[in-house]
Amino acid sequence: MSLLLRRPPGREAYPGDVFYLHSRLLERAAKSSSQLGEGSMTALPIVETQSGDVSAYIPTNVISITDGQIFLSADLFNAGIRPAINVGISVSRVGSAAQIKAMKQVAGKLKLELAQFSELEAFAQFASDLDKATQNQLARGQRLRKLLKQSQSAPLTVEEQIITIYTGTNGYLDSLEIGQVRKFLVELRAYLKMNKPQFQEIINWNSS
Repeated sequence: MSLLLRRPPGREAYPGDVFYLHSRLLERAAKSSSQLGEGSMTALPIVETQSGDVSAYIPTNVISITDGQIFLSADLFNAGIRPAINVGISVSRVGSAAQIKAMKQVAGKLKLELAQFSELEAFAQFASDLDKATQNQLARGQRLRKLLKQSQSAPLTVEEQIITIYTGTNGYLDSLEIGQVRKFLVELRAYLKMNKPQFQEIINWNSS
């Protein structure tokens, strides 16, 4: 690329001013407003990695500028997991600061269990004899992964998300077959709305 542009090559043969070009593009996302604390900056850059290599020059360059990233994995997509978000690599610098108290508690446990499940799943491919605890952890991870699948045009309130995640991370889905998980959760949310509508107020009150 540098040769075509007749510029001195930098890292991975890209021009040396690529970081400046990226930051200049980001500046175009700024909106100044003296009434709103001098404005804000909102941008959603999309980068295609080569063979899933997030450590290449362009991905790391963009990651260093932005406040976090969502990493979509082709392997997860091909396995039928959609949205195919790799929770191990995806990160937000805002993090739990944008979450209510109840969501912080359940989401932290969910992320830890999913990360452990991913490691065990890779290990289990090469292991022939797994102990009972490992089998149980793999089984729960599969149900948590199923729990996160969401139908198109079927949004959930924050309170419904909290109830759903809490149900999975506290073992209430462990006795169900994987194919029954989504049906159970749909019926659980419908039951709470019909018979315990105050659950949303309780969650919000405990989060204040």
